[in-house]
Amino acid sequence: MRNAITRGGTPSAPGTAGPSSWRRAALAALLAAAAWTAAGPARAQDPYPARPVTILVGFPPGTATDTVARMLGDRLAQRLGQQFIVENKPGAGGSIAAGLGARARPDGYTLMIGASAPQAINPHVYPNLNYDARKDFAPIGLLTWLPYLFVVDPDNPARNLNEFLAAVKAKPDQYTYATTGVGTTSHLVTSVLLSKAGARMIHVPYKGSSQAQTDIVGGRTYATFDTMVSSLALVKAGRLKALAVSTPERVASLPDVPTVAEQGFPGFDMGAWLGLIAPAGIAPPIQEKLAAEVNAVLADPAVRDKLADLGAQVRTTASPAEFGALMKTEYESWGKVVRDFKVKATD
Repeated sequence: MRNAITRGGTPSAPGTAGPSSWRRAALAALLAAAAWTAAGPARAQDPYPARPVTILVGFPPGTATDTVARMLGDRLAQRLGQQFIVENKPGAGGSIAAGLGARARPDGYTLMIGASAPQAINPHVYPNLNYDARKDFAPIGLLTWLPYLFVVDPDNPARNLNEFLAAVKAKPDQYTYATTGVGTTSHLVTSVLLSKAGARMIHVPYKGSSQAQTDIVGGRTYATFDTMVSSLALVKAGRLKALAVSTPERVASLPDVPTVAEQGFPGFDMGAWLGLIAPAGIAPPIQEKLAAEVNAVLADPAVRDKLADLGAQVRTTASPAEFGALMKTEYESWGKVVRDFKVKATD
């Protein structure tokens, strides 16, 4: 084909592009590329968070983990000017959410409420988890310690824990107990108690607290050891009867409920922790910023009072590294409990 440009540089036909048009187009392209390159660092340096943040929760709405997550998300949104959206992904004792969190981009826009079960217990219970609790997460900060309440149907004739356990021992494997899932803190705390008491009950795992408590109220199962956050309102409403609390001392919100230790089991001190974690690889400045914001939220007297009213005890860590050390210790100590009681995913 004949070249559309004549030797003199004049277009051979109207509307065809000459050298000056090419130069203008090339210059425009260079300017656009330069603008894009210059804008890149600016976008990377946008203040965090520049868009909504998701907080994954491995348990259903209404559980202690969900309640604490929503309170934290609301406060972080107020402080940082972006939405913190709680997304419930229940199942396998929190492991489904943990797997999703482990595979998320470590950009600070997907966070997770870490808990005793998915981070410290499940790795010893489930053989084929799709995450490594020791390598796939970056610690941000501890949030709360959760005391556990041993509760039964209000019509149960037992007036205290010892009377209940005496009835169970009189009929081994005739009573059922509910938990929030195999290998959850609820399951292990109950297992430890029954072992110390020399009692045997049938384990009925549920996906969350609400369903388990509904079945206790309905008489379909006998008892559960669950967090105070999940149980306290029903106890105060008279729909559940609390026989014991898992902490060494009685709790202020239920001063008349004795501890397990008081009722013949000295040294009994069990519960669960909740903390904020992120996918491994999160940028240290974002990690440190979130840690500082979490501690600022938990320092607010209104937040502390609200959590106390719900039955959660505020506990914080000074740095992500300190929280990481706690997570390691918890991993090892709960692993021993799982091995001692031979807890398996099929239980």
